[in-house]
Amino acid sequence: MRFSAGERPFSTYALFTFFVRGFLGQPQLEDALIGMDLVIIPAGVPRKPGMTRDDLFNINAGIVKTLCEAIAKCCPKAIANFISNPVNSTVPIAAEVFKSAGTYDPKRLLGVTMLNVVRANTFVAEVLGVDPRDVDVPVVGGHAGITILPLLSQIKPPCSFTPKEIEYLTDRIQNGGTEVVEAKAGAGSATLTMAYAAVKFADACLHALRGDAGIIECAYVASQVAELPFFASKVRLGRGGVEEILPLGPLNDSERESLEKAKKELAASIEKGISFIRKSVVDDSSSRK
Repeated sequence: MRFSAGERPFSTYALFTFFVRGFLGQPQLEDALIGMDLVIIPAGVPRKPGMTRDDLFNINAGIVKTLCEAIAKCCPKAIANFISNPVNSTVPIAAEVFKSAGTYDPKRLLGVTMLNVVRANTFVAEVLGVDPRDVDVPVVGGHAGITILPLLSQIKPPCSFTPKEIEYLTDRIQNGGTEVVEAKAGAGSATLTMAYAAVKFADACLHALRGDAGIIECAYVASQVAELPFFASKVRLGRGGVEEILPLGPLNDSERESLEKAKKELAASIEKGISFIRKSVVDDSSSRK
């Protein structure tokens, strides 16, 4: 969309010129990345019926490694949004690649867990009979199975649920991706909802890059909130990426118990990503001998 000065449609709006360029394949990867401020990485194979996020690991890990090497070379100051599954492992992979390149800035590396929040807001709104846009459910931990921890005790506006409702909501939020994969019966995964979540999170990052204040979203980032190298929680975004990592806040007994289970699962996923890079370094060294 392009408007000249004489074609301004609304006098109260600033003028923008939008340029869209296409790039194809690895030979044009560096051209696509040069000068970028925000890079969004959805690359990878989708889940299929019976496939866990761990099943995706070996394929998607290699793709992420290649893309991160190019980012480190062409736009090391860019904010990178990672969607490629399994996010619990691919974000640690990205961190290790950036560390090796000497470009690692934990504030600029974000795993996109917005889809968990979108699902949580939607499912809770269905139970309450309200508009999902009026609901805010913090979802912390990670982006797979039991590592996805909706803090139903901290919902805004405040409300309470029966134990049966909590069990139902938690299960749907944690297994929403599997539900979609099975419903499509091999024809795809949660592409539309993930696209919506990706755009929603990217828009938040762009507003933060512009200097807008008060941009708070959940994201999977380098954090010590739960004594783990990476953890998803609410963060305040700014021009440099993550400006502040917000505390988890008060948890009820059930949420504390779920958090402990999530941390064990998440720790293993993080180590899996780090081990992949370490093995890749050894393999690369051996191949050059």
